[in-house]
Amino acid sequence: MSQSATESTNYNYLSKEPGIQIFKAGTFQKKELNDYLGIPALKSQIIDVPVTSKENAITIGYFDMQPGEEFEFVYEFLEVKFVTKGKFILRDEQGNKYVAKKGDVVVFTPNKKVIFDAESEGEAFYTAHRIPEPSFM
Repeated sequence: MSQSATESTNYNYLSKEPGIQIFKAGTFQKKELNDYLGIPALKSQIIDVPVTSKENAITIGYFDMQPGEEFEFVYEFLEVKFVTKGKFILRDEQGNKYVAKKGDVVVFTPNKKVIFDAESEGEAFYTAHRIPEPSFM
């Protein structure tokens, strides 16, 4: 990630006053991760959507992955993913394997490396305790 959770940027934050907002499916278009991570064979997409810029920033987003190539990611923040379709096969640095299927919730704690296995094929909604990553917007 290229920004800290305390940086302020001119984003169009979802948190607006007053009341309720509904964002319909397909409102946010995902970006390909292969160029960003430098893994040409990777088949994965993501979109970050800023919710609030306050001290305890929150970002939401959508993440998809199709079978292709595995990749590693170090979460520098707390993130929670809710699997909405398919499954994600994850490993930690010790080689422990985790399978998250539709309906499961995965909590990623800060400063831990996660390996997303190549056979993962799923979609997830996430919320992260950070400002959005500009590369994912």
